[in-house]
Amino acid sequence: MASTASEIAQKIKLGWNIGNTMEAIGGETAWGNPQVSNELLQLVKSSGFDAVRLPIAWDQYADQSTAKISDEWLNRVKDVVQLCIDNNLYVLINIHWDGGWLENNVTPDKQEANNAKQKAFWQQIASHLREFDQHLLFASANEPNVENAEQMAVLHSYHQTFVDAVRATGGKNANRVLVVQGPATDIEKTYQLWGQMPVDSVPDKLMAEVHFYTPYNFALMTEDQSWGKQFYYWGQGNHSATDPERNPTWGEEDTINDLFDLMKVQFVDVGIPVVLGEFSATRRTHLTGDALTLHLKSRAYYHQYVVQQALARGLLPFYWDNGALDNLSSGIFDRQQNTVFDQQNLQALLDGSGN
Repeated sequence: MASTASEIAQKIKLGWNIGNTMEAIGGETAWGNPQVSNELLQLVKSSGFDAVRLPIAWDQYADQSTAKISDEWLNRVKDVVQLCIDNNLYVLINIHWDGGWLENNVTPDKQEANNAKQKAFWQQIASHLREFDQHLLFASANEPNVENAEQMAVLHSYHQTFVDAVRATGGKNANRVLVVQGPATDIEKTYQLWGQMPVDSVPDKLMAEVHFYTPYNFALMTEDQSWGKQFYYWGQGNHSATDPERNPTWGEEDTINDLFDLMKVQFVDVGIPVVLGEFSATRRTHLTGDALTLHLKSRAYYHQYVVQQALARGLLPFYWDNGALDNLSSGIFDRQQNTVFDQQNLQALLDGSGN
C-alpha cells in the first residue's frame, strides 16, 4: 500500500468501464449484459487496458431500515474485484447512480440522512474488501448533481464522510487511494465550484474525478433540439462536404485542450491525479455509405484524441462501455462471445495511450 496516488496514476494509461452491469437496477444481468467473468477480464487485459472502473449499485441490496448490505452481494463484488486483480488490473469501485439516493439529493435537507447512509455503506464495503492491495481504489460517488456553492458544501460533506468511513476500517484501507467526484463530474463546474479536497489522515492518497461527453451533440445527442443539431462528424480533416449540417459548430480539439488544461492546473499541478472516469461518443450505425465511414473515422479520432490529451495532462482515461453493440451504443467487446467487436475503436484508444 506504499504507492502514492500520483505513483499509481503513472501505472494507469487506459481504463475501461464495465458499464450497465453491476450497477443495473434489478440485478447484474438486468440490463442485458452477462455476469462479469474471468474470460471477459482476460480479454480486457490482453486488449491493452490496465484498469477497470466497476460501477456498482448497493441500495437495492440493502435493508432500508438498517442499511445492512446483503452478504451475498458483498461477496459477489469481492469475487469480481478478485478477478480484476488476478488479471493484473487496477480496479476502481464506486457507489454509482444507485437509484439516485445520493446523486440526486446533494441538498441541505437530505444532508444528514445521506451522510448516515454514506457512512454505513462505506463502512461495510471497505471492511469487506479491506485485504485487497493497492490495485483496488474506492470512489465516493458517481455524478453528484451540484449546481451552486450551497450544494457543493453538501457534496464536500459526503466526500468527507466517505474518506473518514474508509480510513476508520483500518488495515490496508488506512492507506488506500480514494477518489472524490467533482460537481456533476463536469469540468467547468468543478473548476468553478470545487473548494478543497477532503481532510485525510494520510498524505497524497486522494484523486479527483470528472467525466467527459463534450461536445454533447457528438458524444450523446440522439435527437435534434431547438438549440442545436446532432453532430455526426468531428475533428480536423473530418468535416463533410456533402452533409455540412452535421459538422460540428463547437467542441473540437481546442475545446478538449482548454478543458483538460483546467483540470491540470486545478489538481494535477498540485499533486492530485484526475480520473477521467467516463468518456465515449456513441456509434451512429444508422448512417450508411460515405457518411458512416466518415462518422466512424471521426469517432475513432475523437477517442484517440481524448486519451492522448488526457494522458498528456495527467488525467487517467476510462472509456465508457455500456456493452451494447447496436446503433447509438458504445460497446467495444461482444461480452456474450468474449471477442473484440469494435476493432477500429479499440485501436484508436490504444493509439491514444501509446500502447
